[in-house]
Amino acid sequence: MSENTTKPWYASKSIWGALVAIFASIGGAIWGLDLSAENQEAIVGAITGVVGALGGAYAIYGRVKADAKLTK
Repeated sequence: MSENTTKPWYASKSIWGALVAIFASIGGAIWGLDLSAENQEAIVGAITGVVGALGGAYAIYGRVKADAKLTK
């Protein structure tokens, strides 16, 4: 990826990784939840996969609802 490439925050594995790590820490302190690094990585992968699928579905929805027609 080039330096000028941007993406929304919710598409960032770093953001989701940080959020999962925070949740794992809080969950461990409050509920005794024990999430290994492997489990945290799997959760981040699942979240980013779902977010990507939702983004694709929303793009298709936007195209269907758009007023302008597509040309060849």
